[in-house]
Amino acid sequence: QVQLVESGGGLVQAGGSLRLSCAASGSIFSINDMGWYRQAPGKQRELVAVITSGGSTNYADSVKGRFTISRDNAKNTVYLQMNSLKPEDTAVYYCNADVIRRSRSRGLYWGQGTQVTVSS
Repeated sequence: QVQLVESGGGLVQAGGSLRLSCAASGSIFSINDMGWYRQAPGKQRELVAVITSGGSTNYADSVKGRFTISRDNAKNTVYLQMNSLKPEDTAVYYCNADVIRRSRSRGLYWGQGTQVTVSS
């Protein structure tokens, strides 16, 4: 079994910063892509950023230049540094990971979500 545990959410004023972390643990052989998604009330879950095992990144247009995704492969952890936060960034943020398990089977796993609230 594989678990993803997120941390770092909270309440921040507009213009402020937060750093989210997501650590994967369990029966892991390797991890391919890791990503961050978010879901605001009444809206569909959307991609925020994704990073490959080699470090290539992709961002939603709405966060380019403000958010930075990174990962520590030795720790099976992905980070999301969020700067210049706006009220419209308010959402529950979820991480996910494309995991190759020790059995060599593959699965997509999600964290439990962490709330980010940006006040104006």
